[in-house]
Amino acid sequence: MTTFKVPSSPKKSILTIDEFLGVDFTNSPANVDIKRSPNAVNMIRDVPGKIRKSMGWEVVKEYKDDNGVGLHINGYHAFRGDDTYIVHAGTNIYHGDDLLYSDANDARSRSWQFEDKLYIIDGKKLLVYYKEESTVDGVTTTLYKVEPAEDHAYVPTLTISKDPEGGGTAYEDLNLLSPAFTETFLGKANVKEYNLSFDNLDETPVIVEVMNSSGDFVKKTLNTDYTVNYKTGVITFVTAPGESPLSGEDNVKITAYRTVEGYSDKINKCCIGTLFGVNGALDRLFLSGNPDYINYDWYSAQYDPSYFADTSYAKLGSDSSAIVGYSIISNYLAAHKDYMERDQNIILRQGDLQDNDPVFRIANTLQGAGAIAKDSFAYLSTEPLFLTKSGIYAVTAQDITGEKYAQNRSFYLNGKLLSEPNMDKAFGFVYKDMYWLCLNNVAYILDGLQPLMTDKSMPYSTRQYAGFYRTNVPANIMWERDSVLYFGTYDGKICRFHTDKESLASYNDNGDPIDAIWETPDIDGNLFYKNKTLRYMAVRLESAIATSIKIYAMKRGLWNFIKYDNAAGRYLSFSQLIFSKLSFSGDKTQKISSTKVRIKKVDKFRIRIQNDTINEPFGVYNMAFEFIESGNFKG
Repeated sequence: MTTFKVPSSPKKSILTIDEFLGVDFTNSPANVDIKRSPNAVNMIRDVPGKIRKSMGWEVVKEYKDDNGVGLHINGYHAFRGDDTYIVHAGTNIYHGDDLLYSDANDARSRSWQFEDKLYIIDGKKLLVYYKEESTVDGVTTTLYKVEPAEDHAYVPTLTISKDPEGGGTAYEDLNLLSPAFTETFLGKANVKEYNLSFDNLDETPVIVEVMNSSGDFVKKTLNTDYTVNYKTGVITFVTAPGESPLSGEDNVKITAYRTVEGYSDKINKCCIGTLFGVNGALDRLFLSGNPDYINYDWYSAQYDPSYFADTSYAKLGSDSSAIVGYSIISNYLAAHKDYMERDQNIILRQGDLQDNDPVFRIANTLQGAGAIAKDSFAYLSTEPLFLTKSGIYAVTAQDITGEKYAQNRSFYLNGKLLSEPNMDKAFGFVYKDMYWLCLNNVAYILDGLQPLMTDKSMPYSTRQYAGFYRTNVPANIMWERDSVLYFGTYDGKICRFHTDKESLASYNDNGDPIDAIWETPDIDGNLFYKNKTLRYMAVRLESAIATSIKIYAMKRGLWNFIKYDNAAGRYLSFSQLIFSKLSFSGDKTQKISSTKVRIKKVDKFRIRIQNDTINEPFGVYNMAFEFIESGNFKG
């Protein structure tokens, strides 16, 4: 009797994806980890390991010129104690809707508050924002003002205990922001001529005060009580002030003006800055970015950015390389130079006191990738991030005692990021544990809650971050207000990201649908050379009042539509009834959308899931595939 052996059924393989760790634009789709996507758009981390469609945004305000043309939104500045925002749009600075200043630089600006004043830099003029209150008949009126810092500059006392003929004790240095200086004299009997330290004074009237018998300084009248020789710097009294009524104390105070060409521009033309001080205190304003002094920076007096002494500066590195930005690491101030500095891209300084004067000595220099975008600096947790030609880098505390740093954090984004034009114009901002790098109307996002083991291609980096990619973000700047993320556009719009996950309106960009896509890498089974036949797949979705999914499969390089499911993930809510998307399910738990698939005898396949419908959330928790492997692939 003849017998036949029935061949066994091909063994079924099951592949599940339970964790989603962002994009990988850098590796080939054949080499991308199954947890990452070679092409994910507008998907973001929900909870660590899970993803959802990015929240959308809406326009909340616009700023236009007299011809109706939108102005560049260059800056948003918050002032403690004032609920109204300060916006720098074009060359104008507004307090809400009120125009306060119209001669600003049409470039990005930044600010720092010291007590009751906000100091703003824009590369043209250091400005001061403040408010004035006056009360008349019990009614208090508040005026908001923006003025050049020069108008509020501190007047230093250059010399004390000065003899009318000269000499004295040096006390303070000249202020770069102001031509004004004061000198105090210990008067002598019958001496009428008092010599200042400088000649060729400005024609601005010299102010003279003389101490009276009560020890108070009394202002004298020019051309009545004294005359001024502006060329020689000699003040001549009609009646000699005489000796001090208080033994040993200066009794003559003279304030004069002498402009040094280019002094104020050293500060006014700065466009980058940070707070730093002795022992790491954040009590002085450091400024740089002056195009005429690319490797210089200046620091203010303690708690007073209206005073930049002409001796309070540093020249860092070579003249061919510019300071691009700052970061603070432990108690060190790191000045980041551009890629033209081959030997010391990061210069570390510490602040100390020497004879009660602040000094900021160089503690170390580090070699690595040079920074390229002055507005890309931001802190993800405590880690400073910045953009280089090689991607987004960090400097860590463990680097500061070494010679080099190589902490690339954007390996998985670099395949797309490094091909972007105008990288030097990028803007970086951290919002809720995510670093947003905005340029060319898109955003590259690093997730601080999902640090990953570094890729073997970046062996010197301690870790990478999960990365995401967001389109349609026309941001020139970003900021956070009341825990909400805002951005300003190049054409005058103030935009606000939605925060209400339950509202369907949160899932559009100013009324336009968001196209959210997640693609798997190439799936080539257990044995890459075997035929694969995909039979079944399932996606576990976050449930919503309205949601849907489109499924595509790639075989032999071509995408094929598999299924559209607009029912599986929905539930009924009487608070938001949408009859066109009505579901009678009361189950708000995660839902499964599944389908049979007929992809036969391929060496690999790829799956794309998508939601591009307006006002629909889209969350993904798991994916699973059933396929069989049988026979060798023959092409």
